[in-house]
Parts: sequence; structure tokens; C-alpha cells
Amino acid sequence: MSEIAGHFANVAGQFTQRARAVPEAAWDNPAPCEGWVARDVIGHMVEWMPGLFLDPWEIERPAFPAIADDPAGAWTTLVDALQSNLGDPEAARREADIHPGRFSFEQAVDRFAIGDIVIHTWDLARAAGLDETLDPEEVHRLLVAMEPIDEMLRQSGHYGPRVIVPDDADEQTKLIAFTGRQP
Repeated sequence: MSEIAGHFANVAGQFTQRARAVPEAAWDNPAPCEGWVARDVIGHMVEWMPGLFLDPWEIERPAFPAIADDPAGAWTTLVDALQSNLGDPEAARREADIHPGRFSFEQAVDRFAIGDIVIHTWDLARAAGLDETLDPEEVHRLLVAMEPIDEMLRQSGHYGPRVIVPDDADEQTKLIAFTGRQP
């Protein structure tokens, strides 16, 4: 397994654990993202990721269960499709043109999916009242990668204004605050 496939398996596995643990009544709980409920966290990823990671590489889209009926099932269907291509060295190295450039499949997943999954693991856990603890190594990796491109990320509209936290806050708190969420 490549390093990127390992990172993906780790963060996707942690998200999957949370998704499978969401009590049925909690799927409509408010999420940290304004206007979203827990179910929307999964819906967001299942809606945008196939267009970026499956279509450009001409990977057949699996039949996703409806988010309204089976959000955890929709998520695991997506993860299985991505992980199977990351696990195939030839498929992982295949290149395609996507915005903002040419990437191998695994480079695209590393750059655009893994961080989103880490942050949304926290969102889902917060919404459902589950353990919010994120993998410290993945948190560090993401925070170190994001801090130098703060201005670009803010301009993208993906994150709100950084929430101020004490200088001695742990890295997870800093990461969550960096993305404009209230830790």
C-alpha cells in the first residue's frame, strides 16, 4: 500500500467509524457547517467527490444508496471505489487533467480529499455527539500543509474566518479553529 493509500485508509476509516456510530435520531442534528445537519456532512462528500475523483479518471460510478435513507452506506460505497483505485498501483498513478492542473489519481486524493475527510470527521462527530478526537498525525500533517496557504484557502470560500485560540492550544484545536469552526 502506498503512503497516500495508507493516509486515505486511515482517515476514511475514522470517518466510517463515526458514520456507522451515528444514532438514527442524530442524523438531523445541526452540524458545525452553517445550515447543515449531520446527514449533510456525508451528502457533501458523496456529491462532490465522484465528479473530481471518479469521472476524470473514467472510473465507473457505483450505485450509491440515497443519503436520506442510508448516509453511512453512501459513504462506504464512495470509500470503496476510491480505495480500490488507490490500492491498484497502475490506477493510482494514472494521470488526468482536473482543476487546477494535471494530477495522478493518488495525488488528487491526497491533495483534495484527505483533508476534507479529516475536517468533516470532526463535523460529523460534533453533530452526532460522538468522539471528536482526530488522528494527531493526520491533524499535524494537514495543519502544516494548510497554514502556508492560509490566504488562498480563505479566498476559495471553503473556510470561514479563523477562530482565535490560545497559542498553547493543541494542534487539533488549532486546525478546527483554522477552518473557521468553533472548537
